[in-house]
Amino acid sequence: MSGPQLSALDVAFLCLESETTPMHMGAVATFRPHGQVHARKLTTLLAERAERLPKLRQRPRAALFPPGAATWAEDPDFVASEHISHHHLSSLYEPDPLSAYASRWMGRPLDTGKPLWDLHLVTGLPDGEFALLLKLHHALTDGAGAYGVAAGLLDEVPRATRRPHSGSAPPTRRSPVDAVKEAVGSTLAQAGIASSVVRATRSPLSPISAPPSTERRLGLVRLDTTEIRRIRRAHGGTANDVVLAILSGALREWMINLGQRADDRTLRALIPVSVRGRSAEQLGGNKLSGYLCDLPVGLDDPLERLLAVQREMSRNKAAGPARGPGAFPLLADRMPPMLHRLGSKAAGLAAPLLFDLVITTVPVPPNRLTLDGTKLHGVYPFVPLAPRQAIGIAVATYRDSVHIGLQANGAAVSDVGSLRDGVLKSAARLLDTA
Repeated sequence: MSGPQLSALDVAFLCLESETTPMHMGAVATFRPHGQVHARKLTTLLAERAERLPKLRQRPRAALFPPGAATWAEDPDFVASEHISHHHLSSLYEPDPLSAYASRWMGRPLDTGKPLWDLHLVTGLPDGEFALLLKLHHALTDGAGAYGVAAGLLDEVPRATRRPHSGSAPPTRRSPVDAVKEAVGSTLAQAGIASSVVRATRSPLSPISAPPSTERRLGLVRLDTTEIRRIRRAHGGTANDVVLAILSGALREWMINLGQRADDRTLRALIPVSVRGRSAEQLGGNKLSGYLCDLPVGLDDPLERLLAVQREMSRNKAAGPARGPGAFPLLADRMPPMLHRLGSKAAGLAAPLLFDLVITTVPVPPNRLTLDGTKLHGVYPFVPLAPRQAIGIAVATYRDSVHIGLQANGAAVSDVGSLRDGVLKSAARLLDTA
C-alpha cells in the first residue's frame, strides 16, 4: 500500500546518493547507566518501539506519475530487529574506540531498497557508558524532523498541558484573484532565488576540497553552555553566532596546520534553516531553506571574528530564509522530480561553486531524555558531506552542553583530531575576551 509522496527535495536527496556520497544523517547519543547494561533487553525494547513508528516501516518506491516521482510504501518484509545491531567495543587498539567505530559505521551507505534507517547499540565504553548510533537518510526527514524519530525510540517524555485554542477565526476562503497573485508571487520568488544562486557562484577551487572517498572520520566535541552564554553577554549576538565564530577559529587553525593559507580568506558555509511550520507533521520530509555565511577564517583576532559573523548573519536574517542564494533548497523543492532524476548528480558536483562546507544546528528539547530509565548524557549529530567537500559540522545543544559532530572525508583528512582540538582552543580564546 502506497503512502504519501516524497517531495521534490526528498527525491533530490535520493538521487544524490552514491557509494562515496551517502546522503544519511547520523547521531551518536551516549548514556550513563548506574548499573550493568543489558544489551539484549535494550535491543528488544528499541525494536518494539521502532515497530510502532510508521515512518520506519516504509521504503521509497517509484511512482508512475508525475514522471520521476516516488512514494513511501510499507515494506512487506519489514523486521525492525534487522535494522538494529549490538557491538561491544574493545579499547585495546584505539585511543578513541567509539569515534573509530562510529566512523566506519557512518561511511556505509543505507540500502535504498529497504526502510532508510540503521541503529547500533554500542557497549564497552569507559565508565560503563553505552551509546546509540542512529542513521537516517536525508530523504526521510530533515534535522528538525529527525528528533521526532529519535524521540519515538526513547522513553516517553511527559507532555506539558496545553491550553485549548479559543476564539480563532475560521480559515479565509481564497478568491481566484488571490490564487493567481500567490502563483505569480511564487514564480517571482523562484526567479529571484535562481538569480541569486547564479550571482553567488565562485571558483570551484575550494581550499578544503576533497576527492571522492568511502572513508569517513568523526570527531566529538563538547562545549559548556555557560561559557557560550558568558561570551554572548559580553559581546551580544546570538548563541549560534558565538558557535560559528568558534568554528571559524578552529577552521583557521586547522587550515594552517594543513599548510593552507588562511589570512585574508573566508570559507563559505551553508547554514540550513528549517521552514517547518508548527503544524507540520513531526516525522515529515524535508522543509528546508538556508543561508550562505562567509566565515572569517582570515581573521586571527577572536573578537573580530565574532563581530564579523554577527554582521554576516544579521544580513542573512534581514533578508529572510526565503530569499538569497542560500534558499536554493526551496527552489529545488519546486522543481519537477524528473529534473532531479536527470540532473542531481551534476548539481551535487557543483556544490563547491556555492559553499565550502555545511554547518547545521539540530534542535533538541531541554527535557530530560532517557532510555529504559538511563539518562541521556550527550548527543552528537552528523550532517552528510556534499560531493568534493572535506568537512561537515552539526551542532546540538542539550541541557548544559553544546555537542558538535565533525564529519570528515577520510581521503582528505587523515586525523580529525586537529580540528577537534582547534574547536576547544578557539572557544578558550574567545572566552578570554569575555
